[in-house]
Amino acid sequence: MNASVLRLGHRHSRDKRISTHVALTARAFGASRIVYDGRAVDVKESVDEITSSWGGDFKVEFTEGYRDFINSFEGLKVHLTMYGLPLDDVVADFGLEGDILVVVGGAKVPSDVFELVDYNVAVGNQPHSEVAALAVFLDRIFGGGELDRDFKGRMRIVPQNRGKKVLEG
Repeated sequence: MNASVLRLGHRHSRDKRISTHVALTARAFGASRIVYDGRAVDVKESVDEITSSWGGDFKVEFTEGYRDFINSFEGLKVHLTMYGLPLDDVVADFGLEGDILVVVGGAKVPSDVFELVDYNVAVGNQPHSEVAALAVFLDRIFGGGELDRDFKGRMRIVPQNRGKKVLEG
């Protein structure tokens, strides 16, 4: 399965940190790219720098029209929203083949998004972060396997119980 993430509603003055965290979560949890609805150049620079150091083939892209982007996406389209169907009730329907677009909002999500996607999915029905929802969702569709990927980066963490050990080279 190849996962792409579409981030809606990036507000330049307010959302740099959370939009960066959405991208980093997408990258770390197995997505191949994130697409921002609008220009988030500052976020792209940060994420590209991290990908350069820590490895992987993650891409940051932009679209000026989320409707056209969603409509032209060939594959399964899933919108993460606390108003959707429970994740555990529908995740088995997704299968493990093909492409999937995961739509995550920021500010108020336009109502047509609910109609443009194949599924509106809730990771719980309480208000919470789109970063948390994305992490849980990607972990479920990849079955935890995304956590064992080798990013082949210049920098690597050596897991240990205490302290921090990072190898460079």
